[in-house]
Parts: sequence; structure tokens; C-alpha cells
Amino acid sequence: LACLALGLKKGDVLWTSPISFVASANCGLYCGASVDFVDIDKNTFNMCPIALEQKLQAAEKCGTLPKIVIPVHLCGESCDMKPIHALGKKYGFKIIEDASHAIGGRYKNNPVGCCEYSDITVFSFHPVKIMTTGEGGMAMANDEHLADTMELLRSHGITRDESLMTHESDGGWYYQQVGLGFNYRMTDIQGALGLSQLSRVDANVLRRHEIAGRYDEVFINTSITPQQQLQGTYSTYHLYIINFEAGITAQEHKQIYVSMRESGVGVNLHYIPIHTQPYFKVLGFNEGDFPIAEQYYNRALTLPLYPNLTPTNQASCIESLLQVSNL
Repeated sequence: LACLALGLKKGDVLWTSPISFVASANCGLYCGASVDFVDIDKNTFNMCPIALEQKLQAAEKCGTLPKIVIPVHLCGESCDMKPIHALGKKYGFKIIEDASHAIGGRYKNNPVGCCEYSDITVFSFHPVKIMTTGEGGMAMANDEHLADTMELLRSHGITRDESLMTHESDGGWYYQQVGLGFNYRMTDIQGALGLSQLSRVDANVLRRHEIAGRYDEVFINTSITPQQQLQGTYSTYHLYIINFEAGITAQEHKQIYVSMRESGVGVNLHYIPIHTQPYFKVLGFNEGDFPIAEQYYNRALTLPLYPNLTPTNQASCIESLLQVSNL
């Protein structure tokens, strides 16, 4: 909906991060646009502003500048939005923040979602997120026209607003379909579930910081590197991702995952680089296109982090990790 509200269409180009869930790229394809990626920063795991600028310089020469760029706030750690926004002004692209992980996060003392450095911010309310409505999400914008457009698109393109109709309303029952929209409305029950959790978001995030802090202390002076937090950001720690040292082999990496799973520790790996998926290979992408993202994937591991994780269980996770990785 955000892409359509910003006018994305066939012939346009959308750029996003290769380290995200596939939805961050698929939204552009649904609109008929083509999709490309910007490599990540090796420390923050988020879209690299330097790589973005270099890619924009090359695209300008070829006449293939993006219409929309979607930075993804991986784990709830905000991308460095100020330089990305400055590049948007210079090169003329719109910005949608993928804040699926980041409700309750902050960037430069402002809440993620305030849209100071973007046109639209989207949040996810999937069951595993900081707060949930069962499914669905939320889009935020400071531009009233964008908000109204998304509101129309989410409900079949139907309006009861006379100012948007082609002629005077026939009566209180009357509505018009003024565009082609979708049946993307949230139910009242889902909305009530979400509202009931809003007051707990800050406490949820604070608890996640406590758990992340214990992990951070353990990994000081080891070959394990957690995601770097930029100065002026406040992550939600939706996920806690670590990177192993450069020398780790693919087999060693896989064995750490398998061994921890077998010992009952629910580790995971977020995410498989989108451009390496079979569907995107058909679109022309190849392994090696975004080397930092691929390097990240070969060394990354997501450790358990949720508000009810007890110190005892976390200690068991840490002990298992140190044991199987020989640290």
C-alpha cells in the first residue's frame, strides 16, 4: 500500500536491503516495478549509506535511479536515516522505512515512525513481533494525502467522503469506488488486541535491553561480534544477532546451529540474502552481487531473546554457544 501510495508502477525501480524478509522486496514486484538491492554495513547489518551513495552515482549515469528506497531496521536497530534522507533529496527518490522490527525504537531522540527522514514508515504486527494483532501491520505518514490514499487502498478504493466523489451523495447509505483497492482492513478484534498491548511496548523493549546487555557482556573480548548500535539510536532488540569471526567455515557455522538446536536452544538465522533466493535468481541476481550481505549470512546466528527469557535459561544458551563454538 505504501508503494502504491507513492506511485510506484511498471517501469520504476525500488531498492532495499538484501538482508531482510522477502516481503521488503516483493512489495515492489507486486506494483510491477523492478527491484534491486543495496549492500549492508558489516557492523550494523543495515543498509550502508556509503554503498547507497555509490550505487546512486552509478545509476544516475545509466538513467536507472530508484523511485523508492526501503531501508530495513534489522532487529529494531534504526538505519542511519539522516544521510539516506539527504541522498533522497539529492537524487529524487522517496523513502519507506521498513520498521517491522522497530516499534518502540528511537533514532536521534525521536520515535521510529515519526517520518522525519522518510515519507512512510511501516510496522509489522506479526505474532512474533514486539506487539501483535495476530497479523497485519501499520503505516504512518506525516503527509495527509499519503495517509488518505493508503486508507482508500486498504478498503477496495471505496469512500464515503463526498469531497472525493464524482457527484453529490445520494444519501447516508451512499459510497463510491473511486479507485482500485484491496481488502486489507484490520478487524475490530485485531485492533482491540493491538491497543491492549500498546501500553506494554516500552516495558517490553526495556526488558529486551536487559537481556541483550547480558549477552553483550559475555561477548566482550571474544571472536563473537553483536550487531553494532549507532550513537543516537535505541534498538528494540526484536532479534539479537551475532557474527562469528572471519575464519569460520560453512560447515562449522552449520554445526554450531545444529548442535545448539539439538541441545534445546532455539537459535535461528535472520536472514537468507534475498537475492540468492531461486525466484530472484530468475530475475537476474547472482551470488556474489552483494558480498557483505553474503559474508554476513555465512557468519550470522540469532540467539534467543524474548521478555520471559530467564537469567538461568539465558546462561544455558550462552554456555551452549561457548561450548559448541570452542570459545
